Amino acid sequence: MKALSLSATHFEKVVFIGLGLIGASLAYDLRRLGLAKSIAAVARSQVTLQQASALGLIDQGSHRLADVVTGADLVILAMPVGATERVLRELAPFVHDHMLITDVGSTKGNVIQAAYNVFGSTLPPGWLPGHPIAGAESSGVLAGRPHLFKGHKVILTPSEQTAAWAQTRLTRLWQQVGAEVFVMSAEHHDQVLARTSHLPHLLAFALVDQLIDRTDNLDIFRYGAGGFRDFTRIAASDPQMWHDITLANRPAIVTALRDYHEQVGRLLTLIETSYDANDHSDALMSVLTRAQAARQHFTHMLNQTAYASSLPRADQPVAVQPISTPSTSWNQDVTQQFICQPGGQLQGRMPIPGDKSVSHRSIMLGALAEGVTQIEGFLEGEDALATLQAFRDMGVLIEGPKDGRVTVHGVGLHGLKPPANALYMGNSGTSMRLLAGILAAQRFNTVLTGDISLSKRPMERIAKPLRLMGAHIQSTGEKGTPPLSIKGNPNLQGIHYDLPMASAQVKSGLLLAGLWAQGTTSVTEPEITRDHTERMLQAFGYPVEVHDGRISVTGGGRLTATAIRVPADISSAAFFMVGAAISSGSDLVLEQVGINPTRTGVIAILREMGADITLECEGLAGGEPVADIRIRASQLRGIPIPEEQVPLAIDEFPVLFIAAACAVGRTVLTGAAELRVKESDRIAVMAEGLKQLGIDCTPTDDGMIIEGRGQAGQPEKSIFTGGQIDSHHDHRIAMSFAIASLRANAPITISGTETVATSFPNFVALAAHAGLRVSHQV
Repeated sequence: MKALSLSATHFEKVVFIGLGLIGASLAYDLRRLGLAKSIAAVARSQVTLQQASALGLIDQGSHRLADVVTGADLVILAMPVGATERVLRELAPFVHDHMLITDVGSTKGNVIQAAYNVFGSTLPPGWLPGHPIAGAESSGVLAGRPHLFKGHKVILTPSEQTAAWAQTRLTRLWQQVGAEVFVMSAEHHDQVLARTSHLPHLLAFALVDQLIDRTDNLDIFRYGAGGFRDFTRIAASDPQMWHDITLANRPAIVTALRDYHEQVGRLLTLIETSYDANDHSDALMSVLTRAQAARQHFTHMLNQTAYASSLPRADQPVAVQPISTPSTSWNQDVTQQFICQPGGQLQGRMPIPGDKSVSHRSIMLGALAEGVTQIEGFLEGEDALATLQAFRDMGVLIEGPKDGRVTVHGVGLHGLKPPANALYMGNSGTSMRLLAGILAAQRFNTVLTGDISLSKRPMERIAKPLRLMGAHIQSTGEKGTPPLSIKGNPNLQGIHYDLPMASAQVKSGLLLAGLWAQGTTSVTEPEITRDHTERMLQAFGYPVEVHDGRISVTGGGRLTATAIRVPADISSAAFFMVGAAISSGSDLVLEQVGINPTRTGVIAILREMGADITLECEGLAGGEPVADIRIRASQLRGIPIPEEQVPLAIDEFPVLFIAAACAVGRTVLTGAAELRVKESDRIAVMAEGLKQLGIDCTPTDDGMIIEGRGQAGQPEKSIFTGGQIDSHHDHRIAMSFAIASLRANAPITISGTETVATSFPNFVALAAHAGLRVSHQV
């Protein structure tokens, strides 16, 4: 038989051996979709066969396999897993090279061993065990229902002998009934299911069994809250089925139970040693907080939000390979888009989320400090949460975030613990580059991985100077890209490093590594970059020397916990600064925005272009200067952007390109080659989008030439045509083109906007409140 195409899902004859919930539900779908010419079933109970026939699920039924198997090209083992070897022996005389044989059991090792016991070392080419992860507490043919598998996962566990056509046909069959198909080894399947399915069921059975002997058992079930009812619901499952599953997957389940028993023992000890309400136990809080955070973290990842990886985890490079639709490529699997209606103006006062750069560093230094650090105004965006999760994974107790408040229980410079798995950085280049410096000096090894966008970004710029300090770092991706494999070396040596390109991330990574290094670590930068790391180190009591453009730290000191108030992020504020400047009649105040002099390039450039910007209520927040920024609509003019301002506004150029398009005359940017290696090639992507919206622009190696379409005396003139924009999953690209809709003559649709949550999780709500006509669509 030749390999069949993905569209070849029709079967001449399907035979079910067993017809309970799973088998009956799949039979419903085969009928509904017309995927089988005829369906037969083998069952011990005559009643089951009569009911299946009455429901129209089968054309033929019998107690004996030999009566119905002739002509079958698909056989589905849907009986208890303990009967697999007996059934396969009965099936063996009828097996041919064109027959696809699968099962639906929740254990796979014993099923595969049963096949070897029957067929010997040469398995049938169509033998492909499977496990649909779907079900209910009810059982039997009457429990079957159509659409049971829609949106659920199916795991296939092929052997090296499984034919390609078999995997193709079975994959397509499950996809046709709405399931998402994954492939993994049988051993890995049994280990995972032992902990995620088998263990919870056994615990539910055990809890209910324990409560039976209590005299108040009726009240427990009568007044039990939702959590109790939800957890014990699965104890209503078929006992015979779970008896068979438990024995079939005994080794993995025993290991899972022992691990759980140890964890319960530790929890019991922690509770017993917290004698009263005033005796706060950090260890107990750590267990509860880590569990809550992990639950949210993995749900976040699996829901394919921006803080989700469409690549395999670095610690599991081959074990699980998704092969189902939707595609794992972000460019093909757009999960969200912005719909921006033309026009509008921005009015009123507007709060801006906390500064992302400061939020990152507050977690890092708070974790490495001695004592408890209280953080206010923390940015609860994807990038900062990636940093927070990484330190939780390294044993740091972190409470929150809740309404921007985070409490970090520092472990000191030598208190981090080895993470169990790779540290996932999501889309955050800041997290990866700064953590590379910290992890290079530890006494354990780590792997840093990220999403598909971060996995394309260069990491040699930080790895190279760290290696000069004695770090062992390998970029395992192509062309020096993530994942990063770091072998810890607690004996780093301080160096002096001249940055070849202005980069606050590289500078910060080296300074952080210098906290552990012997001697002094110093960095000279070609242009001034943001100095949040230097400021925050000093706020935590660590001396930093700045002299003639050289920034230095000496290893061997200590960080002391402090209180941090995170100012509003000027990079997020920049979108609304430009929006108010270009939309006629706008008058907007952005509250308590950080105006660190290494970050105010966007203000200087907009003022040079003629923007009406004033600073009010200036003060300090967490050692950072802040102010209310007021912007009124004005006529902008094109300018040659001063190169000394480029590093001070590097993240704001996408939206500055929107301002330039609305200006009168030409704007020329040079000296911004770093834009080529951000979350996307921001020069190329912005040029592509601007041209799509009718703007004459020319990208260059290190910048852009933009011919502004503004006309003096016509502040309401439409500048942009409507159209479709591909943001390339770059959050700043997406928000910049949303701002362009203020001066558009037709709607603008922006795809790939799920990554906006990395820096500005409530962008749409705040933008709509201020007057932008934007909505999101999933």
